[in-house]
Formats: sequence, structure tokens, C-alpha cells
Amino acid sequence: MASVFKNKDSMILTTTNSIEGFKIVDYLGIVTGVAMNEDTLTMGFSLSKYIKKIQEGVDNVKEIAFQRLQENAVKLNANAIVGIKVEIELTTSNYAMVSVTGTAVKVAV
Repeated sequence: MASVFKNKDSMILTTTNSIEGFKIVDYLGIVTGVAMNEDTLTMGFSLSKYIKKIQEGVDNVKEIAFQRLQENAVKLNANAIVGIKVEIELTTSNYAMVSVTGTAVKVAV
């Protein structure tokens, strides 16, 4: 199921290639937001604590990546981003990295 989210600054974000109820009037370019958690995760005796730290790290880094995605779309004068893809990776050094990519568009309002 696709998700459409409208944030507080009126930027429409969606995983779909169109936005129901809106007409895309211009495709402005591909935008990306990337963020990496710089806190190294170390494995201790508690697997549940380790997994919780990974989840917290990914959640925080994902928010930063989405902010950067939107900042890059605003530079193109977009008011929406369609076709959003999220990639989450845990590097070999145990850093959580999130990359968010989509197409910046202008929709008629």
C-alpha cells in the first residue's frame, strides 16, 4: 500500500508516482537525502539492547535524510516529491546509513 504524507511545511511526500487528487504540472529532477549515524554500535551481552540501539539510530538518521531530501526539493522550487525510495544500510563499521531518493515535482494547488 502506498503512503502519502503532507508535512507541516506543505511538502507532499509519496512512494507512488502520482498523487491522487493533484495534477503534476512539472517534473523538476531527482532529489536525494543521505544521512549516517556517527555513533558506533558495539555488540555487548544484550542482543535486545543492541537491536534497540540500531532501531533508534535508524529512526533518527531517517528523519535527517528526509529533511535533506525536502531541502534539496525546495531548492528546485518543488512542492511535492513522488516515487520515494528508502534504503537503509548498516555499514561494516556498524554505522546506520539511510538514503532517501525521489522525484521533485510541482503540483497544481
